Amino acid sequence: MRALIIDDSAVMRKVIERALRQSGLDFTEVVQASNGEEALEVLRGDVASPLKIGLIISDINMPVMDGLQFLEARRDQQLAVGVPVVMITTEGSEPFVLRAIAAGAQGYICKPFTAEQVKARVLPLLEAA
Repeated sequence: MRALIIDDSAVMRKVIERALRQSGLDFTEVVQASNGEEALEVLRGDVASPLKIGLIISDINMPVMDGLQFLEARRDQQLAVGVPVVMITTEGSEPFVLRAIAAGAQGYICKPFTAEQVKARVLPLLEAA
């Protein structure tokens, strides 16, 4: 299974990848995108891949296309249908959380976070998928 991490900070993408690995979640590959538009391109190319994306983790605040716009475009284009999405962000306000859930996010983690918090949010989603 592959994971897609979307964040405009290369450092934060590495931190998230490390947290996934430290939490004991076994991904064969971690694909990265620096904004929602790049992530949509990854998902469009994923259609023919034998190793599908099994988890998407996305920031909200990014240039070009933010995480909420990405969620809405992913839903509208029917990309990675059924793949769990977890938002990791500094935006913990209720309107952002509600909009993310309405657009298809199943989980929400506020920065800063620990590997245990990532595991607690992600593992139940992967087990249910």
